[in-house]
Amino acid sequence: MLDTTDTATETLLEVNNIEVIYNHVILVLKGVSLKVPKGGITALLGGNGAGKTTTLKAISNLLQSERGEVTKGSILYRGDRVQDLTPTDLVKRGVIQVMEGRHCFEHLTIEENLMTGAYTRRDGSGAVSADLELVYNYFPRLRERRRSQAGYTSGGEQQMCAIGRALMSRPETILLDEPSMGLAPQLVEEIFGIVKDLNEREGVSFLLAEQNTNVALRFAHHGYILESGRVVMEGPARELRENPDVKEFYLGMSDEGRKSFRDVRSYRRRKRWLA
Repeated sequence: MLDTTDTATETLLEVNNIEVIYNHVILVLKGVSLKVPKGGITALLGGNGAGKTTTLKAISNLLQSERGEVTKGSILYRGDRVQDLTPTDLVKRGVIQVMEGRHCFEHLTIEENLMTGAYTRRDGSGAVSADLELVYNYFPRLRERRRSQAGYTSGGEQQMCAIGRALMSRPETILLDEPSMGLAPQLVEEIFGIVKDLNEREGVSFLLAEQNTNVALRFAHHGYILESGRVVMEGPARELRENPDVKEFYLGMSDEGRKSFRDVRSYRRRKRWLA
């Protein structure tokens, strides 16, 4: 298991007090700040509607397609302001997002999907072929299904394909949105194990948005918890796992033993977070 002590050295990604508005009216993020260190796995946690996906899309500059915009704050990558770059330019800088729900090209084969991830590269077919082999080494199941249309593969295989496609761009940082969604527990463990290996062996940094707090905090180094568009708690993953509020509200445990999230009234939860 990953050592969850902070490994922060150089800060790659820095989000400073951003606000995001949709349709010029709906305020979704309300002053979110976070940092992603080089070589780290950072978890962005919270329930459905907390603002996790919006935060990732603000970073990857995918908000405009949904009539959203960053209206305050700044987003820096390696010290440079990047919030005005196109998504393609950001990929060239080494930042790529794996979208929630996989979003594979269903009519293309697994291998054709993977190759679309290399479209921004200009380092030759030999380097691309070597990285394709690397992806197959991490995801042996994709090698077996490489000639299959993506639309006829399982949810787990599509998630592997989406991550593999991102790897084909040779990213320095991957924004991974809800990797466990719709997957069986065994597959979730497999996916997070591969994320851990990519982090440790290939040096890929991750910012992952995840509702499955239990598994995310076992693999991450640092975590941020969002509620209603605000960061309400952050710290080393090991400390968050032991925090009584996190154990009660997100891990389903308390000093009295295991309890259902439905047993906790939301007003009480917010009162304790924001106290």
